[in-house]
Amino acid sequence: MGAPSQTALPQQAQPALVLFALAVGAFAIGTTEFASMSLLPFFARDLGIDLPTAGHAISAYALGVVAGAPVIAALGARLPRRTLLIGLMAMFAIANGLSALSPSYYWMLLFRFLSGVPHGAYFGVAALVAANLVPIEKRTLAIAKVMSGLTLATVIGVPVANWMGQVLGWRSGFFVVAALAVATVTLVALYAPRDAGDIKASPVRELTALGKGQVWLTLLTGAIGFGGLFAVYTYVASTMMEVTHVSETYVPLILAIFGIGMTLGNLVVAWLADKARNRTVIGVLLWSAASLALFPLMAGNIWTLSLNIFLIGIGGGLGTPLQARLMDVAGEAQTLAAALHHSAFNMANALGPWLGGLSIAAGYGLVSTGWIGAALALGGLAVFVLAITLERRGPGMIPAAAE
Repeated sequence: MGAPSQTALPQQAQPALVLFALAVGAFAIGTTEFASMSLLPFFARDLGIDLPTAGHAISAYALGVVAGAPVIAALGARLPRRTLLIGLMAMFAIANGLSALSPSYYWMLLFRFLSGVPHGAYFGVAALVAANLVPIEKRTLAIAKVMSGLTLATVIGVPVANWMGQVLGWRSGFFVVAALAVATVTLVALYAPRDAGDIKASPVRELTALGKGQVWLTLLTGAIGFGGLFAVYTYVASTMMEVTHVSETYVPLILAIFGIGMTLGNLVVAWLADKARNRTVIGVLLWSAASLALFPLMAGNIWTLSLNIFLIGIGGGLGTPLQARLMDVAGEAQTLAAALHHSAFNMANALGPWLGGLSIAAGYGLVSTGWIGAALALGGLAVFVLAITLERRGPGMIPAAAE
């Protein structure tokens, strides 16, 4: 398999500052992505809609990612990565500011869709920049450091946004995200390495990734396997108030516990994946299936729910090894493949809440999202096992470190 080329960066590039700048953008994206779920009860009430209908705003954002990532990645492949990152974050800032001003449910759907459009391309380009900062055997951990911005958002950004939503109104959470995006534009402009772009890149070359079966199977692993986490997380605030019977003031604490689990999972899983990527992915999917299956049994008590949410959060480390795998199987279509990973992630973000909402609307209760989640994690595992089985039977052997 062709590994991604390690493009030499200018001498003045400082890896720690570059990774920090990219992580701030990830923090902004993670805050809006996950805080929107925790704010569901509040903007549903304000906009006069029920909870499953409000969940469509989450799906709209996710579909924006799915639609925007491949288009921007293909059309922007020749642009300098620094320029592309700045433009994407500027669009993200504007769209989140408009989300805060949404006058109705339908405007909310539109602005959430637009907010999602730059998401996947930003993470894809940021992952490529991070991977080029370090030797190839350390790239998964470098990508994880960028993604730590997203996971830290679940520890700090989401609980703060949820608290602000309770105290100042749900619109304040989106205004904060817009401000973080503006800060990212500034940091990327200051610290990201200047590059001339890839003059050999073209939409046609990027689209070659779509002809590779292993790319599709890896994407499908994420689209299905990650859906379980979102099926539960989207409705956890409502579950706490209606099933666990605790005050909404506890919601930020539980969200922070989830974030701690996700942050630890991201770093530990990345470290393991640099040594044995495929086995790590299998292990994480099994972990997710088990922890999600326990959710209906542990949601009735605040202490057991806290432990379960922490365990579910650890499963959020799945994304980084799948991102690194896409870099191996995509050949020269690096930008599109990296961006498509986040399209798959957000297909999961659309699929999980949708299936969870169907289960709730059918009368199976809020805790039924745990069973939905476990089934999705096992579905992702089945796809991944198929992918590595076909790969081993193919003409090229995979690197030993990936096993």
